[in-house]
Amino acid sequence: MGFTLSLSTNPFVNRFAEPEELARVLAGEVGIGRIQLTHEFIDPAWPAALVRRTTDRMAQSCAAEGLAVTSMMTGPYGRLNHFGHPDPEARAHSVAWFKGLADIAADLGCPAIGTQYAILTFRDHDDPARRAARLAQALECWRDVADHAAKRGLTWLFWEPMSVGRELGHTQAGTRTLQAEIDDGALPLPLLPMVDIDHGDVSSSDPADTDPYAWARNFATRSPIIHIKQSTMNKGGHWPFTAERNRDGRIQPDALLAAVRDGGGTDNELCLELAWREREPADRAVVSEMRESVAFWSAHIEARPSRAA
Repeated sequence: MGFTLSLSTNPFVNRFAEPEELARVLAGEVGIGRIQLTHEFIDPAWPAALVRRTTDRMAQSCAAEGLAVTSMMTGPYGRLNHFGHPDPEARAHSVAWFKGLADIAADLGCPAIGTQYAILTFRDHDDPARRAARLAQALECWRDVADHAAKRGLTWLFWEPMSVGRELGHTQAGTRTLQAEIDDGALPLPLLPMVDIDHGDVSSSDPADTDPYAWARNFATRSPIIHIKQSTMNKGGHWPFTAERNRDGRIQPDALLAAVRDGGGTDNELCLELAWREREPADRAVVSEMRESVAFWSAHIEARPSRAA
C-alpha cells in the first residue's frame, strides 16, 4: 500500500462537535481521507444511548465523506494515569472505559485503539518496587482490554512513548525495553509502540533520543503509525507544516520518508498531530493551516484514497 497520511483530530476538539460537520470539514476543507479519532468526540463514559447515537452519526458521516477512522486514541483531555493509577478501583474503571472505546472503534470499522502505556505518579516512579508493581499491573490491564478488543474484531493496540520517565518510553532504549516486556507478555492482540518524532527526553545524554529522524528510523518496523509535526530544536510546540514554520523547521518530507525506509518501513501511516493555541488569530487558523499541512505532505504520500480503495 505504501506510506499514507492521516491526522489526529486533537486540534478539532471543542472547535467542532457534530459528527456531520467534523467529517465535512476534514474531508471537504482539509482534504484528508484517514483520521485518528480522539475520544472527546465519542466518550465511552457518556450514557449508552448517546454513545450509540453519536457513533451511528459518526459512521454515517465518515462513509458519506469517504473518511476512514484508522485508529482511535485518548485526546488532549485524556492524558491521565489510567493503567498506572495507584488505586486498583481507578485502574478497573480505566479498563472498563477502554473496553468501551474498543466497542466504539469496532462499530466504526476502526482496527486499533491506544493511549500512553501507563502514566505514573512521582511517588510510584521514584520508588523501584512501586514502579515495578505498577508496570506489572498495567500489563494486566492491557491484557484485559486486548482480550475484549480481540472479541470485537480489532486487530492491534498501541501505546505512545513519551518524553519524561514517569510517562514511559522517554528514551529509545526505554522504549525497546518496555516493548520487549510487552512482547514477552503474549497479549491476545499485538500491543505496539506509536512513536512521535517530536518526543524524547531532552535531558538524555543520547542524542538519538531527541533526534526525530532517529525515532522514525529506529522504530520504522515496529510503529505502524508515526506521529509527525514540524519540529524545532527547542521542541517548542506541535507546529503545522506551513510555509512560515517550514522555514525554521527540522522536518523535511523526503528526509523523513528516507529515514523510515532506511529503518525498513514500507507502509507506515504518518499521522499529523498538530496543535493551535486558544488565542486569536491561532484559534481560527486551525482549518486553513491544517489544510496547508495536508497539501504540503500530499506531494509526497497519499493523503486521500480513492472511494474504491
